[in-house]
Amino acid sequence: MFDTLSDRLAATFKNLRGKGRLSEADIDATAREIRIALLEADVALPVVRAFIKQVKDRALTAEVSGALNPAQQIIKIVNEELISILGGETRRVRFAKTGPTVIMLAGLQGAGKTTLAGKLGHWLKSQKHTPLLVACDLQRPNAVTQLNVVADRAGVAFFGPEPGNGVGDPVKVARDAIEYAKQKQYDVVIVDTAGRLGIDAELMQQAADIRAAVDPDEVLFVVDAMIGQDAVTTAQAFLEGVDFTGVVLSKLDGDARGGAALSVAHVTGRQIMFASNGEKVDDFDAFHPDRMASRILGMGDMLSLIEKAEQTFSQAEAEKMAAKLQSGGGKDFTLDDFLSQLEQVQKMGSISKLLGMLPGMGQIREQINNIDDKDVNRVGAIIKSMTPAERTDPKIINGSRRLRIAKGSGVGVGEVSNLVERFFDARKMMSAMASGKGMPGMPGIPGMGGGAKKSGKKAQPAKGRKKSGNPLKRAQEEAAAAERRALGPGAAEAPAPGGAFGLGAGKGPADFELPKEFKDLL
Repeated sequence: MFDTLSDRLAATFKNLRGKGRLSEADIDATAREIRIALLEADVALPVVRAFIKQVKDRALTAEVSGALNPAQQIIKIVNEELISILGGETRRVRFAKTGPTVIMLAGLQGAGKTTLAGKLGHWLKSQKHTPLLVACDLQRPNAVTQLNVVADRAGVAFFGPEPGNGVGDPVKVARDAIEYAKQKQYDVVIVDTAGRLGIDAELMQQAADIRAAVDPDEVLFVVDAMIGQDAVTTAQAFLEGVDFTGVVLSKLDGDARGGAALSVAHVTGRQIMFASNGEKVDDFDAFHPDRMASRILGMGDMLSLIEKAEQTFSQAEAEKMAAKLQSGGGKDFTLDDFLSQLEQVQKMGSISKLLGMLPGMGQIREQINNIDDKDVNRVGAIIKSMTPAERTDPKIINGSRRLRIAKGSGVGVGEVSNLVERFFDARKMMSAMASGKGMPGMPGIPGMGGGAKKSGKKAQPAKGRKKSGNPLKRAQEEAAAAERRALGPGAAEAPAPGGAFGLGAGKGPADFELPKEFKDLL
């Protein structure tokens, strides 16, 4: 959603690089480019004005840090101001001290409230809560049935005594749901209300009545991140009619301009709490303004990536795999283990989304967007078409076996061959990294291991001392050799005059002692 904005900002900052000092004209030009980028992203005009004013004021008055060049200083200011208009800091759910915590969802028709109710329930369940979804949308056809299906998919409880389709009192359902939650020991109640328009006084009053009946701890305004400027108008109408406490962004994975996300928090004074960025039930997480600002500026989001990995990967399984890679040059690491690792990565979400969280990936966005997650499924089909012996030792896979595997998995023989070759390469690389040797073939980077590739040939002993072509130098070498022969075999090891440690000609290894400082060091 923020790709266009990210590209425009990156191009703006690129023009600043290489400048040792920024003049007022440079700052004005940069501010103008940022203003255009924000307006093109459909950010509300009052927000753009406030943002640009803050950036210009800080850029003109701030002392340039000794650790940052002027371009980096501007990026730092823009990053901090982006975090500010996105809400400042991460806002957590306020849970009730006694009784069930009540969370009420409100928003426009089609904003995705019902789907989001299931995602929120699933997220709360992963946080060790026991949520209950309550169907109070009794106007929209089949809304009650949809919420029941969503709750079942999310693995959370459902409460819907009324059939809906225009039948039933939503205020009574909400009130009864609180009593039901107390009886059944549910600690969070999520109330899904009917979608409405800001100008619909009747439905807006119904939402206010539901709020008065259940006294929710949180009222979340669900806003479609793709609707642009209208999101701000709607948010203000709901703020006056229902008075929500937080904002949830849905459809953040769309390709529309993301100005609504950058405007709502600043205009309403209510922070964005959650963001939904996909169709799956787990494509939902808490909203972190600092991480979102970092992604907009192309710096990636490593913290979210690490959190996803911690939730998905088992520590014991990871240690087991690391042990296999470290022992015997990684030969214990089989295709079964390889498949297991791929499946765990798949559980984290789309491969392209995961790569997008890495810093600097904006430069190869097109290639990342072309990654097909079905390729992982094809790899799984190839490996599952192999016998247990072939998975344990892929070296036995000859031509006839490859043909059988290709037919079994519905791919070409070339794809089977490529997979086996890629597996050996990947195993070699992962084994080297697990053993602390760094990336194979990489030069010796401090702290990263690696180094020049070792030659397989042993160093050959010198066939004999080469004689100098200079007659005077050759005469000196012959005289020194004759002296060594006269002194005996031990003299061959003695350093030459002016050699290492500045030893004189008369001192041999037996007479030499390292200074105390060197001894202590060794």
